[in-house]
Amino acid sequence: MTTDQLEPMPDDWQRALAIVAHPDDLEYGCASAIATWTDAGREVAYLIATRGEAGIDTLEPAECGPVREREERASAAVVGVSRVEFLDHQDGVIEYGVALRRDIAAAIRRHRPELVITLNPDDTWGGTYWNTPDHRAVGRAVLDAAGDAGNRWIFPDTDAEPWNGVRWVAVAGTDSPTHAVDVTDGLERGVLSLMEHRAYIEALTDESPETYARDLIEGFARQTAERFGGRPAVTFRLFAK
Repeated sequence: MTTDQLEPMPDDWQRALAIVAHPDDLEYGCASAIATWTDAGREVAYLIATRGEAGIDTLEPAECGPVREREERASAAVVGVSRVEFLDHQDGVIEYGVALRRDIAAAIRRHRPELVITLNPDDTWGGTYWNTPDHRAVGRAVLDAAGDAGNRWIFPDTDAEPWNGVRWVAVAGTDSPTHAVDVTDGLERGVLSLMEHRAYIEALTDESPETYARDLIEGFARQTAERFGGRPAVTFRLFAK
């Protein structure tokens, strides 16, 4: 395991937009960093491509979608996020392409973030577990749409004006992180944020939501500490725009 030290994430920004495929994607690690940022007075909004309606085997999609939306809004509130939007792409079969890029570029133009956050678009997690098509499609589209949003000749019919102010895209869950955020003060709320996905977790495991969330989130943060001065941290691969 490499012990190369990670750089601190930039902190000279005010607005961020986190864009992922499903309710719960941000809670598997990122939420602790988001809690830390909102504590510092920064604005973070969420954009979720689906409502997670295919995510619980025991619930029909029409019933599952509203449950997962409620859980996502509750989990966002735990870490100080009040703006949560859903694009209503179909869970499990999101298609990378112009339509997805347009929806994301339009959202970036509306929210005007300096920092955009997304999830691992690579083929695998750690070279061992195959990543889902939704994660791959959305992550790739976010990286592309961050550039699209600033070009007035691409998607000229969106409601908001072009926004060329995205300075970075930060990718969470990657095997090759470059930066990290000290989440000493945000870690507990990261755990509590994942716990809000109670229906999802209870369908996933026999562990209690608290045990499941605490072991996972605290475990990730401890693993990263050796590469970040011994401090619990959330990692990102940072791309400058």
